[in-house]
Amino acid sequence: MVVQGLGNVGYHAAKFLSGEDGCLVTAVIERDGVIRNPDGLDIDALRAHIAGTGGVAGYAGGRHDPDGAAALADDCDILIPAAVESVLNSENANSIRAPLIVEAANGPTTYQADRRLRERGKVIIPDLFANAGGVVVSYFEWVKNLTHIPFGLMERRYDEKGHQTLARSLELMTGKSFPKETEAEFLHGRREIDLVRSGLDDMMRSTYAELPRRWNDPDDAAEDLRSAGYAVAIGRIAEAYKAIGI
Repeated sequence: MVVQGLGNVGYHAAKFLSGEDGCLVTAVIERDGVIRNPDGLDIDALRAHIAGTGGVAGYAGGRHDPDGAAALADDCDILIPAAVESVLNSENANSIRAPLIVEAANGPTTYQADRRLRERGKVIIPDLFANAGGVVVSYFEWVKNLTHIPFGLMERRYDEKGHQTLARSLELMTGKSFPKETEAEFLHGRREIDLVRSGLDDMMRSTYAELPRRWNDPDDAAEDLRSAGYAVAIGRIAEAYKAIGI
């Protein structure tokens, strides 16, 4: 995986994909070039280095090259442009080797590049979906502010008591102690952040499931995931307008 930009978005994408999904981040592109390591970069250590020095140059865990733009064409499975607009353009679209491009930045692919990359068989997960998590959580915050009640406030202690009762009953029935590695997660009630993450996960998963369906619809197929995303969004707006009589 190659990540362009290790700011807030790029850092968390790289951190979670490498830490939880086993991806190797082989290159990170920043203002002063690219740092490469075919065995995978330590994202937290690199982030700390950037915070302290302002760039990737001098990082001991990889090889530095001042030509960061060239790294967009590195051989990789996933390319994540996560910094600025129009980094994928008509000048470099033919050299991009990654089969999957995830637009974590806003508008990182120009119209010409988007068309050329699709002609070459590249799959692009568009920005309107890939970096929508912040907007989704802002929606949750808006809902919370409307109700003036934190998520899970009324259920947490009740759930906690029920889980504790169930755990103790299992211990009595089996004669074995509840596993320590799962005890904290199971016995304690759901925190607000747990509910927000669960809601975010559900909304992103359900929306993504709709995009490939639109893309592969035999009767009315969208050109690509970007077109499918627009179709889903406009359709939801239309449904909301109908619901309020507009």
